[in-house]
Amino acid sequence: MVSAFFDAREQQQVEMPAVGVAARKPANTNRRLRSAAMLQALAAALWIPQAGILARSVGRLADGVGLGDMFWPAVFILLLGMVKSCLDAVGGRLAFRAARSELSEKRANAVRLLARLSPVDAGRPASGEAASVLGEQAELIVPYLSRFRPARMKASFVPLVILACIFPISWIAALVLLFAAPLIPIFMALIGWRAQAASQKQLIATSSLNAFLLDRLRGLATIRSLDAVDATALKLRSEAESLRTRTVAVLKIAFLSSAVLELFSALGVAMTAVYVGFSLLGEIRFGAWSGGLDLSQGLFVLLLAPAFFEPLRELSAVWHDRASGEAALKALDGIAAESMTLADRDKTGKLAVDAAFALRVENISFRYRPDQSPIFEGFDLDLAAGEHVALLGASGTGKSTLLSLIAGLAPCSEGRIIIGGASADRGHMAWIGQRPHIFAGTVAGNIALGRPGISKTEISKALDLAKLGGVAKAYGHSPLGEGGIGLSGGEALRLTIARAACDPDIRIILADEPTAHLDAETAAEITESLLALAEGRTLIVATHDPLLAARMHRTIRLDTEHLQEAAE
Repeated sequence: MVSAFFDAREQQQVEMPAVGVAARKPANTNRRLRSAAMLQALAAALWIPQAGILARSVGRLADGVGLGDMFWPAVFILLLGMVKSCLDAVGGRLAFRAARSELSEKRANAVRLLARLSPVDAGRPASGEAASVLGEQAELIVPYLSRFRPARMKASFVPLVILACIFPISWIAALVLLFAAPLIPIFMALIGWRAQAASQKQLIATSSLNAFLLDRLRGLATIRSLDAVDATALKLRSEAESLRTRTVAVLKIAFLSSAVLELFSALGVAMTAVYVGFSLLGEIRFGAWSGGLDLSQGLFVLLLAPAFFEPLRELSAVWHDRASGEAALKALDGIAAESMTLADRDKTGKLAVDAAFALRVENISFRYRPDQSPIFEGFDLDLAAGEHVALLGASGTGKSTLLSLIAGLAPCSEGRIIIGGASADRGHMAWIGQRPHIFAGTVAGNIALGRPGISKTEISKALDLAKLGGVAKAYGHSPLGEGGIGLSGGEALRLTIARAACDPDIRIILADEPTAHLDAETAAEITESLLALAEGRTLIVATHDPLLAARMHRTIRLDTEHLQEAAE
């Protein structure tokens, strides 16, 4: 009855598959949710036999039956109550577990798709926004699935059963309830459209505020240096005020939906009670099939009238969960769909690896945004296995971008990158960037990174290769600060080299400006460690350092007009 007003709309908004993303819930989750809803609806329907026994017992007491005859009716009422409580508890637990399982699957899918995006992709969602949707807003899906879905089935099933039980006793009481009931879902559906729009605006404001905070925290030093603290605080206050306004708007609509339900349910129960009361007093002789109502019949109708509106009242209580849950589902599926769309732009780009590890860049094209000029267009490059190559060129000519394309951190819009011939993953590549991330932990822990099978001997050899043994001894088991606090830039780069040295499967090393911003002595040490690591492996270095480039087998100069190569 109730779900007919919004089933089609919800089917379109929630269960329609997003682009490239299977938004429909797995069959087992659907079955578990339906089973949970049916158990809770059955539990609510057990009040009907309880009310029948209670009304019959009171009628018999009024007729002069002794209290001793009420023992077995009381036992039956108690047993039905226990069964009702057990069914409701089991249904609630089953619904919660199914909802939690569905959320975990959707969240894992979104995280997996986000992880496929390149950090240099300008179209990827902001970190703060993605974290807000995945960590905070996604939790709103659980009450939507575990509370609203069962409440909707209960509101669709229980009132019809109660109506079917009242109609054989009094057709006028059934008509009163029948006319009052449809007004509730109609007004709730009208309010619900507004509630969902308000909830979506609130979630967008929350994501915007989280993204703003994360961005400003990352750039706090820059903000202070530019004396923009006051301007940032004003902007933060404005974002917080916008979120407050939208949250209050959502709460107003939630209170309005409850008020509408209480009004119509109170009117329906009151009209039924007036009819039953006057009928029992003998003032009304119509509306009942037998000509009038006796005490048992009247009491039965009165007991069922509030129960008729109880599922609708429960639905109103969780109506806000529906608006918030659908908005959260839309946001989560939106991130997954956007991530899938961005990641699938590299449909023609393939990566294959075999024992030779010869690398071929074949007719690739790439641009950061569709409206920007291409960084590469029809670009080709061949590298032999074990070759050491330096990429030279002015800033902005695409050295780092080319490394990102080879590493799979950015997708090729056209062309492909082939390594050998057989399909494999990128686990044979090592990336050495300008700003390696150092985790809070020991030096050895930052080198092993939790990878299984790395022994202390291998860590010690990696430390010696990277000339980091002195640092390791100085720190011992003392932890490094998050972000490498306590390490110099050269020491952080050495630690990255040691990480790669601990992986025996590494065959291709990609280094992005490894000697930038270092003094000559430190740059020379980093160069030696890098060459020691690259012995017997393919090495591709993007650099401005002529001394490092001179140690390579070949140099490739990139510029905006053409590609130049010089054999060394």
